[in-house]
Order: sequence, then structure tokens, then C-alpha cells
Amino acid sequence: MKIKIMCTSTGCIEYAPERYHNLGIDIIRVHVHFGGKEYLEGLDLDPVAFYAELEKLENPKDNLPYTSIPTTAEIRTHYDRAIEEGYDEIIVFAISSGLGGTHNALSLIAREYQDKIKIHVVDTKITTFNEGMLAVKAKEFVDAGMISEQILKEVAWMMERQIFMGIDAKLDYLIYNGRLKGGKAFMGQLLGICPVVHFNREGECVALESVRTPKKAMARTCEILKEAIGDRDPADYMLWHVYTGPSQIRVLEEIEKKYGIQTNHESVIMSPVSGAHNGPWLAGYGYLPIRRADEPLE
Repeated sequence: MKIKIMCTSTGCIEYAPERYHNLGIDIIRVHVHFGGKEYLEGLDLDPVAFYAELEKLENPKDNLPYTSIPTTAEIRTHYDRAIEEGYDEIIVFAISSGLGGTHNALSLIAREYQDKIKIHVVDTKITTFNEGMLAVKAKEFVDAGMISEQILKEVAWMMERQIFMGIDAKLDYLIYNGRLKGGKAFMGQLLGICPVVHFNREGECVALESVRTPKKAMARTCEILKEAIGDRDPADYMLWHVYTGPSQIRVLEEIEKKYGIQTNHESVIMSPVSGAHNGPWLAGYGYLPIRRADEPLE
């Protein structure tokens, strides 16, 4: 069986190291609207320039970027191309359903193709390069000759254990986008509260804990991550920095030294679609375990 791997642009594959760019993974692009223009993520919007603009944006409350899902025609184009290229199955890795309607749109349109090609739409329950790395690992499984049922089981194992965790050094964008409301928003600004954010099991990006000051929140992030990794050998996981603007990641790199945390993969910037809701002051980690031979799949 010939299997095509696809991933939504929020998976940051195009922002990751070049070795991931030509694996044959099809990118389904989410739209970004900013400054009166519409962009296709990963194609005509540079994330570094995007976050630099957000940092200096005057009156951001009234000039927020916003996002929209791929159009029906765009999704069908990807599915049709796979059929034309002779694929028997498609596995699509989608941004968490807890962050918008992209996963639902991909799934609904996939039903139209059930008599033409088998399509598996995976709700990754996450975004950023965690999402993209799931697609990369799936492509490795395809290249190794693994069937789709086995690939989906391997991916599910990793998804159960994946982590995205970080801090938003300023609450502005979380408040303006409605992620932090009412009394929490007011007290957060007043007291300088900085949330440690993560993805829960439902695929929602929520506050895990609230800590006074960004540096203390970074330290707490390192403590939680260190405990989650435990004594697992670095050969059996991938750990990288996630960031929007560059200002906070430098601080995190200094703090993590105290906890003996060492990333073993290059840093990957957060996609503009995801970062539009967090703002340019996020720093954190992506973590993905690799299943050992002695670890049961189910």
C-alpha cells in the first residue's frame, strides 16, 4: 500500500532544520490575517519578521492578527493530488481540534473521498513542531514499510506522552484573544503573574500553574519537565526549544542549566498561526519520546 503523509502548516516543518523540508510530506496551509493582508502560513509569511512586528505593534488590542482554516477547495486539492499520484491511503496530521476548526474541516471533506481513497485524519492534540515531528516519524515508518494501522498505533503511543510546555512572559495577547478573562486577567497584570502553559489531554492550551514573574515561571517549567523526563535516556526522546520572539528564549537557556536540562534537537520557532494567540514573548519546550523495543505498544 502506498501511503501519503500530510501535515497542517502549524506543524512548523518548514521552520525546522532543512533535513525535514524534502521528505515528501504535503503541507496543508492555514491562513493568517494581519495588517490588512492575508497570508498562507509557511509560504509567504516569515515567522521571525511576523513576531518582530508583533513586538512593536502599537495598540495591539485593536490590531490583532487572526487566523482562518484552509478552504474546502484547498483541502480537496491535496486529497485529489494524492489520488492522481497513485496513493492508496493518506494520513493527515492536524493541529489540535481544541484550537479551531481545521481538524473538523479535514475530517468532513475526507468523508467525501471514502470511495476513492482511505484517509486517516489524526487529531494531534497539540501544535508547533510536536505536530510536525509526529508527521516526520510517520513518514519514517512509511519508508520502513510499515502499514497504516501500525503507524497509527505508534503515533498514538507518542501522542499519549508528548509535552508542550512554556511561559508567556506578557499576558497581553492571551487577554486580548480571550484566553485569559475577567478577574484572572486583571489580577495577572496587577501582580505580574506569568502562567506556565501546556496542552491538556483534550488538546487545549491552558495554564498548568500560575507563578509570579517570568523567571520563576521558567524555573517551574524546568522543574516540571525534569520530573516528566525522569531517568529516560536522551537517546529515547527528542527535546527542543519552542519560542516566538527571541527575547525570552535566551533567559530560559540560562535558567535550564541549573536543572541539568539539555535539549538534543535544534530550536524551532512557533508557527504564526499558533503564535498569533500567544504573542511574541513565549519560550518553552517540545518533548517527544521514542518508544524503546522493551516498551509495549498497547
